[in-house]
Amino acid sequence: MIRFSPALALTAAAFLTACATTPAPAPLAETLARDPQLTTFNRLAAESGLAEELRAAGPLTIFVPSDDAFKAVPSKTMEALAADPAQLKAVLGYHVIDGRVIAADVKPGATKTHQGASLALAKAGSFVTVDDAVVQRADIEASNGVAHVVDRVLMPPKK
Repeated sequence: MIRFSPALALTAAAFLTACATTPAPAPLAETLARDPQLTTFNRLAAESGLAEELRAAGPLTIFVPSDDAFKAVPSKTMEALAADPAQLKAVLGYHVIDGRVIAADVKPGATKTHQGASLALAKAGSFVTVDDAVVQRADIEASNGVAHVVDRVLMPPKK
């Protein structure tokens, strides 16, 4: 009979538990699809084609509106976006920037989005804002970037 020390048994158990509960790194599209508070974003990203971009090599940073953020958008606006996939992709693309920016690394100033306009990033202590949205949950790691959940749907400026 093989006998293991209690310390070795605890270490092995902790390792196996961590392996069982920590999902393998996945691209942003799959990482975000696992989150039940982001179902509206995930549906719209699939409809607009943005989900494919979120599977790309990256690195990317995305400021993802929560389901509650989408509920605050007027229904007329949501209907217009649903009827115009190009506009929907532009709105969602306004939430994506190149590079991997974790909350601790946010520098105040403007940054260019995939949609083409600029977002204003700001930080006060541990609070991060993006335009007029507040980051509610920061630093959701993915294999091709990082995501931050925000409390508002950001609308690009009209051209």
